[in-house]
Amino acid sequence: MPNATVLIVDDDENTRFGLGHSLRGRGYKLLFAEGGAAALELLKAEPVDVVISDQNMPGMTGLELLSLARDRFPDTVRIMLTGETALETAVEAINHGEIYRFLQKPVDRAELQIAVHLACEKLELERQNRRLLALIRTSPELTRRLEEEEARRHA
Repeated sequence: MPNATVLIVDDDENTRFGLGHSLRGRGYKLLFAEGGAAALELLKAEPVDVVISDQNMPGMTGLELLSLARDRFPDTVRIMLTGETALETAVEAINHGEIYRFLQKPVDRAELQIAVHLACEKLELERQNRRLLALIRTSPELTRRLEEEEARRHA
């Protein structure tokens, strides 16, 4: 998905710089925040396609941020980074924040690039799906034809 906006959230400036450097030149608009509160302000200010957040930050954890992002900006794909290896943290992040990917620090450059690329593809497919569903719902003739086709397949 060209021109996707990616928000990188980490309290460590070097990590933000490194993650941004790994994604530069790939057609993404990159935004940066040093914590959860700043990230939420950026999310309110402009549409963001992918949020990449560290888990361990002062003031607001990555899980708290990504859970709020899920509630307030459900069209945003969420990726969590952590230096921890605790399975419990990963399970909680996936279950409560509906995290798309859980990456461990230090993140391999290729792994990060692939995760963001796949997140953008997922988001684009979801958007196309919503557009098609809206089109089907507004076209009784198309709906009838799809129902007939479905009935033929199950007959």
